[in-house]
Amino acid sequence: MGKITRLELENFTCFAKLDLAFSNGVNVLIGVNGTGKTHILKVLYAACAITVGEGKGKHYDDKLCDVFSPYGGDYARLCRHPITRHDFSQVNTFDDKSDLPHDALRVSIGSDNAILQFGAFSGNEGTSAALLKHSTWVEHCLESVYIPAKEMLAHAPGFISLTAKREIAFEEVYVDILKQAYLPKLKTLPNEVYVKLHSDLGKAIGGEVIIKGEHFFLKTKQGEIEFSLLAEGVRKLALIWLLIQNGALNPGTLLFWDEPEANLNPSLIGLVVETILELQRQGVQVFLTTHNYVLLKEFDLCKKEDDAVRYISLFRNDSGSVTAESSDVYTGISPNAISDTFADLYQRDIARALRRA
Repeated sequence: MGKITRLELENFTCFAKLDLAFSNGVNVLIGVNGTGKTHILKVLYAACAITVGEGKGKHYDDKLCDVFSPYGGDYARLCRHPITRHDFSQVNTFDDKSDLPHDALRVSIGSDNAILQFGAFSGNEGTSAALLKHSTWVEHCLESVYIPAKEMLAHAPGFISLTAKREIAFEEVYVDILKQAYLPKLKTLPNEVYVKLHSDLGKAIGGEVIIKGEHFFLKTKQGEIEFSLLAEGVRKLALIWLLIQNGALNPGTLLFWDEPEANLNPSLIGLVVETILELQRQGVQVFLTTHNYVLLKEFDLCKKEDDAVRYISLFRNDSGSVTAESSDVYTGISPNAISDTFADLYQRDIARALRRA
């Protein structure tokens, strides 16, 4: 299995031009709302999903639309600026992303030994998509998991069959994660590290997850509790417990996790960070987004010397387009809206205390 090493975007949602190099370990994306953190996760996940399982052989443009769900399935809605209609219609005349019209949407994703290039543009017959380089990419095996910010296990019964028959406003990432959660357990976990991770998470949730039909339950000493009655933070940890148990997060996979801290008590964030770092030590490449100071600082405090953690700060430049700065050390993150906000809060608290003295 490979790792994703690079992403280049042009005219894609909020990005006029973006070029990111990734760590083989953990990649932490931060930035204020609307700076495209989740969009980066979805672009990368779509590329992984077409290399394995049910998605193998699926066109990248189709999977991209499935995970973004633009209105009417129109790629043009993913463009930062409206696409001009050009006087051509033959997709196969484009052999390289540089040959596309200047206002086309461009995506380029690099891994250890393959590259995927995609472009969307408007021709005589409407919006078209061109897969410019992907033959070696689809021969790749990029097992991946995408965990959305919204927890889905409590809403699982009937959801997959509903989306198979009806047009509903849910991106395909919700279907994908449920299918992975339903996988049967492994006979044995990969190694003792995974056994300990599984055990620690089991203690945190107070039991083990069992599945009856399409319903998830937490089995505790007091009995079986359906997920709709559990706190959402417990459900989130229970999902990781399941994915470790059923092999979805085996060594060599890629994990995309949108806001791990959502609905989670701060006292449990340390466990989440330690779990992510341990998975990274086992060869799992991780991409996550966060708005949370505790989670960000836990990475700084828990990271060991050999751990590979890269912080990617997304922000708007003077032209209004989103750009990025990266650092492999916490103190090098700039700008850091999360830390700045909490520093300001601390200063205001101190100032109030001094006024009362």
